[in-house]
Amino acid sequence: MAPPGTATVTADPDRVALAEIELCGELMIAASAADGERLSADLIDAVLRVEPAGR
Repeated sequence: MAPPGTATVTADPDRVALAEIELCGELMIAASAADGERLSADLIDAVLRVEPAGR
């Protein structure tokens, strides 16, 4: 699977849907393990493997 943000226009819709489901699952797992009511933006970025701009 390609890292988030590298999908192309010609991507297979089924593969894209599966990748989205996987990322949602990872967010749910992180949310269930987190202390407090909300995930921080930094933790969400880490779970989704998002790099800060400029790296």
